[in-house]
Amino acid sequence: MTSSIYSASVPVFKQMLTALSDVLKKAEAHVTEKNIEPNALLQARLFPDMFPLVRQVQIAADFAKGISSRLAGVEVPSWPDTEATFADLQALIAKALTHIGTLEAAQFEGSENKEIVLRPGTPKEKKLVGSAYLQHYGLPQFFFHLTTAYAILRHNGVEIGKRDYMGSY
Repeated sequence: MTSSIYSASVPVFKQMLTALSDVLKKAEAHVTEKNIEPNALLQARLFPDMFPLVRQVQIAADFAKGISSRLAGVEVPSWPDTEATFADLQALIAKALTHIGTLEAAQFEGSENKEIVLRPGTPKEKKLVGSAYLQHYGLPQFFFHLTTAYAILRHNGVEIGKRDYMGSY
């Protein structure tokens, strides 16, 4: 039997990161077609106090690999956030997909009750069981940054819609 925690995480991350990759391909084609400097989109924000597109993609990839790793009981890979181009973002997404693709459902068995500690040793430390970590913290965070990346591109004229956001399922 496949772990419900696995089913609610890894396949969802795969679907949505793949869709994000496809959306970024459309964004890159858009800047080429319209003769727009790529940084105009890569550094675009919805509001001045929000992160730009590059950072939104980095954080979405970080949440996908981090959530999956913690729930599977494996070390979370540490990757520097040095992406600056569409190609860099595609490589990051591919790396995240490769990492979560190595995780097997059996590694998630019992993770719904596993204690996950956020920000250990800091005043913001919070302890959650695996199911709450995934459902009430991890997935909402992942979807926030994924949706914000999509919204930045749509706001800046990239012709994408709900089907692009959802990808194949």
